[in-house]
Order: sequence, then C-alpha cells, then structure tokens
Amino acid sequence: MVKLNKIYTRTGDDGTTGLVDGSRLPKHDARMAAIGAVDEANSALGLAAVVLANGEYAEPLYRIQNDLFDLGADLATPAEDEDDFSPSEMVLRVVEAQVLWLEQAIDAANTRLEPLTSFVLPGGTEAAARLHVARAAVRHAERAMTAMASHVPTNPQALAYINRLSDYLFVLARVANDDGRGDVKWIPGGNR
Repeated sequence: MVKLNKIYTRTGDDGTTGLVDGSRLPKHDARMAAIGAVDEANSALGLAAVVLANGEYAEPLYRIQNDLFDLGADLATPAEDEDDFSPSEMVLRVVEAQVLWLEQAIDAANTRLEPLTSFVLPGGTEAAARLHVARAAVRHAERAMTAMASHVPTNPQALAYINRLSDYLFVLARVANDDGRGDVKWIPGGNR
C-alpha cells in the first residue's frame, strides 16, 4: 500500500521529476508527456464515471481507472531493452490479461448496439459526451505514448491497452446513447 505523508517534496523545483528506478528526467521529456497524458485521460474518465456511477458500467470504469494507474507506473519504470517488460513483485507492468479484458468488454457492449451507418459526432447524452471527451483524452495519451516509444523501449502491452481503451470508450459512448439509437450522426457538408 502506498503511504504519502507529505505531498510536496521540492525535488521537482529544478524542472525534473523522479522515476520508479530513482532516475530523474526533465518534466518536458517524452516519457513524462506520456505519463501526464495518461493522468489527464484518467481524470476525464473519472468525470464520465460520475455520471455512470449507479449504472452497470460504473464498475468497469473504476477498474479501468485502476488500470490507468498501472499504466502510469509502467511508463514510469524504464526498461533496459525491448524484452524487459515482465512484471515482478517490485515492477508493475500492463499485461496481456488487461488487454484481453478490454477486448471482451468491447465485444460484450458492442452486441447491444445498432449497426453503424455513419460516423458519429461526440455528443448525445451527457454520459456519452463525457465518454467521448475521455476517449479523445485517451487518444492523446496514445499519441504521447507512441512518441515516447519512438525514443525508448515501451511495453507493447501498454500500447495495446491504450489503443483498445479508446475503442471501448467509443462503444460505451454509443451504449450511453440508447444503444446507438441516439447517436448524433455526422452529415458531411451539412452546414453549407
């Protein structure tokens, strides 16, 4: 269990932040941008979870929020090479089971949806709109993570997880729009 007695440490006043292995990086480093983007996505998801707190998708969203903390810890733990992503008692990594759980959740939620006949606009119900904001934040996190991966070894399961998560949030937003019947359809050139 994590125990935080003091919130500020002053160690970041020089523009650096610490990683799990004790090393320090500039706060503007690609790794820190990815960690920050995952945190922002988690916050957006928390806002969506407030609206869905009493429904059937509350528990999955809280599970995902915990998974996103795992993802942040994974990103904050540098790997020596591309094969160094096994979890251990001291190293938290996103694992294939977390990706598979998301895939199963996507498939289960998708079975209740009306078929897509158009692109949909982010909106509809308040819950759907918040889920779309979270989805867009997850896509931002994915872009930050792939930028990080172009410079340093990055867990492939972490990259797969963030990619599936945006798909899940898209499907869940459609569920929140009366199983797709309330989707707001894109009308190409409709404002001319």
